[in-house]
Amino acid sequence: MSKKKQENNNDAQVEEPVVDEQQQNVAQEEQPQEQSEEQPEEETEKEPTSEEIIEGLKAEIEEEKKKYLFLMADFDNFRKRTLQEKQDLVKNGGQKVLEGILPVVDDIERAIDAIAQGGDIDSLKEGVDLIHNKLLGFLKSNNVMPIESTGELFDTDFHEAVTTFPAPSEEQKGKVIDTVLKGYTINDKVLRHAKVVVGQ
Repeated sequence: MSKKKQENNNDAQVEEPVVDEQQQNVAQEEQPQEQSEEQPEEETEKEPTSEEIIEGLKAEIEEEKKKYLFLMADFDNFRKRTLQEKQDLVKNGGQKVLEGILPVVDDIERAIDAIAQGGDIDSLKEGVDLIHNKLLGFLKSNNVMPIESTGELFDTDFHEAVTTFPAPSEEQKGKVIDTVLKGYTINDKVLRHAKVVVGQ
């Protein structure tokens, strides 16, 4: 019985190293595959060199430089264009106003001719009134309005006192008694102050 046990033990001892060698061979075969699989990952994760980084930055700088030069050229063109438009406005801004005054000048010349020919006084007076109303209408169409002054409270924003005069009554103190020169506003801004006499 003891011999059989010994033989069995010897067989077990012989078999164990064979199993270990097979496992080692399998493990060794698997290791190169794992290493070979890891190598491509290392290649994909390769960091760019400093020269490549510098080249990339240089390309970005060149691109930004081109954009900057384009914007500067565009702004310079815009500045020149607006300057030219401003000069044209200053030069020709009064053209529309002058064109509107020309018909009034024509009417005045006709009135002068009528006076020279010795026309009827009443008709001449009527003609001058028409010319005056026509001129006021033209001014109104251009937002030029007369400043109300006589009988109004003296207001330095609209009136310029030429002189003071003793007020005929208490109610007229501090008010405009007479208008020496009529004032006008344009778009609610004073174009010319009214020259007035103020009651004291």
